[in-house]
Amino acid sequence: MYRSLLPALLLASPAFAEVPKVVTDIAPVQGLVASVMGDLGEPELLIPPGASPHSHALKPSEARALQNADLVFWIGGELSPDLGRKIDSIAADGAAVSLFDAPGTVHLQARNDVLFAEPGAEAHEHGHEGHDEHGDDDHDEHEHDEHGHDEAHDDHDEHEHEAGHAHHHDGDDPHVWLSVDNATTWLPLIAQKLSEADPEHADTYAANAEAAAARIAEARAEAQDLLAGATDKNFVVFHDAFQYFEVSFGLKVLGAISLSDATAPSPARLDALRDALQGADAACVFAEPQFDPRLIAAVTEGADTPVAELDPLGQTLDLGAEFYPALITSLAQSVADCAAQ
Repeated sequence: MYRSLLPALLLASPAFAEVPKVVTDIAPVQGLVASVMGDLGEPELLIPPGASPHSHALKPSEARALQNADLVFWIGGELSPDLGRKIDSIAADGAAVSLFDAPGTVHLQARNDVLFAEPGAEAHEHGHEGHDEHGDDDHDEHEHDEHGHDEAHDDHDEHEHEAGHAHHHDGDDPHVWLSVDNATTWLPLIAQKLSEADPEHADTYAANAEAAAARIAEARAEAQDLLAGATDKNFVVFHDAFQYFEVSFGLKVLGAISLSDATAPSPARLDALRDALQGADAACVFAEPQFDPRLIAAVTEGADTPVAELDPLGQTLDLGAEFYPALITSLAQSVADCAAQ
């Protein structure tokens, strides 16, 4: 009798639990989770780096991966609407961990203006990201002045707005992973969630999270050195994905072709940005591999402004534990190289 019960007891015992099956939404999150899991396992990537999370629709194979996952680490529905609509119904109860909503995550308000900064204006002061925590009870009381986002969005006379635009995004910018402070804040949470699913390896997850934080700190220092000569330059980006990176490193972006949700820009927005470039000393206009480069040509027509590529998803980088530090330094290198032209 006792012999017949033994297999069932072994299956039920948490001491023999396997490393959880983990799914992540985008490559930067996959990299962070991989750095915490270490040699114990490899998180699966749901959205390919070459696809935009704003518009990516889940394939059947991706939905199956989501359904079979023990844990899902993702930014949130603010970044990936289709995933946000499906994750509650597909993923197991309690399996999904939104990093956008994680305690201590810094949030910046989405920007709507054609121009974010006037040419010659001072760049963002970096080092003040931590003031804006999503966990506060009254989000309306958050101060954005330190980040240069004290614009009164209701006062259209003070800023050059896109004429007749149909989309007005008053929520928070979802590209939270480009804040180095956010990435560092998430590591202990990732370790905690993995440890709850796999207590046997809790010490390993915690140690890996500490080591990953140290590597990110090194990447931050390297990026600061690379960008030392770029903080007085003006840049234009394809879509408003880099605000957190700007704040982290004191950069100045004049404007974006598309808003933070990557919706297609109106002709009026393109005209306004093209006019602004005529009178601005922009060091570079940055394209993104996920989007149509023809819009870059429409904006830079008549302007002698260099065009380079800046990828918030790190499409060309190797996935894994070193992905996130490599993403930060590669972005810094791209900006520095263009600023030096």
